[in-house]
Amino acid sequence: MSLLALVAGLLLASVSVFAHHGTAVYDTTKLTTLKGTVTDFQFINPHSIILFEVKDGTGKVAKWVLEAGSGTSMSRKGWTRDLLKPGHQITATGNLAKNGSNTMRLLKIVLSTGKEYFVDRGEDYAN
Repeated sequence: MSLLALVAGLLLASVSVFAHHGTAVYDTTKLTTLKGTVTDFQFINPHSIILFEVKDGTGKVAKWVLEAGSGTSMSRKGWTRDLLKPGHQITATGNLAKNGSNTMRLLKIVLSTGKEYFVDRGEDYAN
């Protein structure tokens, strides 16, 4: 019985360790801006995700993952689940992943209309 309690305790403790990675995987010392096309928008918790395609100067397409805040916190900043649809053109600003993958910690987007939307981390980071 005590072994079962120990295993249950370890499992519960490990959940909080893996629950959130924070910003450690991103280079928060600089901002990067990318322009491209939305392929999917997942307005979910704990992190909303925008799948995004960016063309380089030669026309080669790179697929990106933009990690944003929770749907709950972003809704307080004006985001809705139908804000972005596949094919929408956006400009995204944020922090790139340190490991070189095409992943960004999103801080804001600008729609083709010029309207800006910030994530839950605050406008101070995205200016």
